[in-house]
Amino acid sequence: MFLNGLTEITLPLKNPVLQFSLILFIILFVPFFLKRLRIPSLISLIIAGAVAGPHGLNLMLRDSSIILFGTVGLLYIMFLAGLEIDVADFKKNSGKSILFGLYTFLISQLLGFFVALYVLGFSLLSSVLIGSIFASHTLIVYPVVSRLGIAKDKAVNIAVGGTMITDTLALLVLAVVAGSSSGELTSAFWIRLFIGITIFSLIVLLLFPFIARWFFKRFDDSVLQYLFVLGMVFFAAFLAEVAGVEAIIGAFLGGLSLNRLIPHTSALMNRIRFAGDAIFIPFFLIGVGMLIDFRAFFKDAETIKVALVITVAATVAKYFSAWITQKIYGFSVDQRRLIFGLISAHAAVALATVLIGYNSITGYTLDGDPVRLLDKSVLNGTILFILVTCTLASIVGEKGAQNIAFAELADEASSPDVHAAPERILIPMNDMKTVDELVNLGITIKSPKNRDGLFALHVADSTSPGGAVEKHAEKLLEKAVITAASTDNDLTGVFRYDTSVANGIAGVAREQRVTDIILGLHHKSSLADSFLGGLSEMLLATCNGTIFIYKPVQPLATIKRTIAVIPEGAESEEGFIFWKDRLSNMVNNSSSKLIFYASKQTLGYLKEYHSASFPNAEYKIFRTLDEFSGLAKEVRSDDNIVVVMSRRNYRSWHSRMAKIPAYLGKYFGRNSFILIYPVQSGGADESIAFSESRLSGGIQFSMVPLRSQVESMLKRVSFKRISLRRNRKEPQ
Repeated sequence: MFLNGLTEITLPLKNPVLQFSLILFIILFVPFFLKRLRIPSLISLIIAGAVAGPHGLNLMLRDSSIILFGTVGLLYIMFLAGLEIDVADFKKNSGKSILFGLYTFLISQLLGFFVALYVLGFSLLSSVLIGSIFASHTLIVYPVVSRLGIAKDKAVNIAVGGTMITDTLALLVLAVVAGSSSGELTSAFWIRLFIGITIFSLIVLLLFPFIARWFFKRFDDSVLQYLFVLGMVFFAAFLAEVAGVEAIIGAFLGGLSLNRLIPHTSALMNRIRFAGDAIFIPFFLIGVGMLIDFRAFFKDAETIKVALVITVAATVAKYFSAWITQKIYGFSVDQRRLIFGLISAHAAVALATVLIGYNSITGYTLDGDPVRLLDKSVLNGTILFILVTCTLASIVGEKGAQNIAFAELADEASSPDVHAAPERILIPMNDMKTVDELVNLGITIKSPKNRDGLFALHVADSTSPGGAVEKHAEKLLEKAVITAASTDNDLTGVFRYDTSVANGIAGVAREQRVTDIILGLHHKSSLADSFLGGLSEMLLATCNGTIFIYKPVQPLATIKRTIAVIPEGAESEEGFIFWKDRLSNMVNNSSSKLIFYASKQTLGYLKEYHSASFPNAEYKIFRTLDEFSGLAKEVRSDDNIVVVMSRRNYRSWHSRMAKIPAYLGKYFGRNSFILIYPVQSGGADESIAFSESRLSGGIQFSMVPLRSQVESMLKRVSFKRISLRRNRKEPQ
């Protein structure tokens, strides 16, 4: 068949452009239509691969490109699992994960061995190999967990951590059996394996974070950062293969090593998830489906028998492991379902194991036919085994994940936080160089569940010429909108004319009912300038919201520790609960370690009433604010200093606070720091108060927000000039 007399179209498709286009349409439409039949999207792609593959309609071959993208997809799943896991909780539950992985492996390995040996009648080595197929599993349900936002659930942490144990042991069994069948199982084999795994683990877990932190500090280009992360992950996978273990272990450890450097609310994390969900993971699922040959199931009764026996036995083993975990740790039924869904799907590792067993020839018959470790009935039966277990795992795991996510939403709705107010964060900006970091701080301190409530503001002198000022404002606000949009957050850009920058900021804050203001630390232009600058001091005197004054030296993602200095009596301030929530969000979203420095009384209050907000914080006594010189000896270059201040004459205010800017400039000039001025009265309902005398100046302004729209491809921002209305009659 010819298209325009030029391109011949034959089956299977050979044209790479048409082949790739077909795969994209499969990813786009098949899950949408099969969802109406209540078929999970994961299974719909596997079915689509089986129908379109060489054993179905023969539209495509499972060629090198499908294998390449499929391998990337599998590694991507393991990488995301390591990247999204709660490291602090993972460390806390590491013993539970190891225990879970060990008994899950033993139950599956032993049951698989005895079923293969006594029910199916295989040899000793073949039975051990089939047991390793039972023991391993693939986290194909993890993308659902990630999408529903429950990746930090304790059951998920234990299951994901246990996966590393079970898959490592299963692959070790595979290596031992393969070595035994080929006569290579010597003491040198064990020494080489132990040394290789040790060196590989040290390189990935210790050296990778150091290199990544160096890179992120010096390169802020989003494309370069994404390519760097992918390069590190796949290099970790290669190092794992060199060490003698499977590449998926390297991908998981690579994600774990980069976990703290890629915040969950960052633009980089958004790009990583997008590429995986849109391209790589669907390719992997379609590639798995292409292995399925439905006709083989009806050609040989032995294939049906093997498939049925190993499917039932493996499913029972995984369910028993999930049931034991539920009983030991007191999990809910839905958490048991979720664990079962995560550990019961068998795909890549099972396929690799059975292919190695099929290609391992242990001898020859009298007729000259090869005697394989695993025969063709096991190969074909494993394909059906993969299809059934992936389907069952997707249905059960997705049901459990959805119920857990719905329960979390219901809990939040039934017990709202009385202190929680709609977050409306205003970020005044004038310097193009600091736009990204100021917006990133705003995204980091707010709740990740709120996707709006961010405002970027540029105030221009009303006497300045309009054209150049508006172009500068448009560039600033466009960059801010794009930065926020890259993290799936909505930001409203606002441009305003005023005779005073402080008046303009205060006016917008009142009109937009702002709860928090983020200011960048000004650059001193003369010796007469104060440390904070006239603008910041005026806003502190006129605005009564929570004000953050931020000096970014390095990206928030590269911060190792957050040092929070709390003044004595801070817990008695009205605004304590508000800055406490923002600090908790910042630490959780950036994955930095938090260390409190405060008086004994304040530390006791934080431990007793707010330990849930800071579950992994350290507490150190800091008697007076004059101890900054001693604190400087404990602060490292990758630390972020947070100092909670107070306005004059309020409960936690002390005259020594006047010295803090000088201390910061003297001792912490190479560190990022944030000064927090809490709201002093009115709480969230009156978050911004104004000094009317300062705002009255004979000029009134009507403010129209910038209507910013980021297009999906062009990311263009529409811009409107703000009308200026004076008391005297002038044309607007």
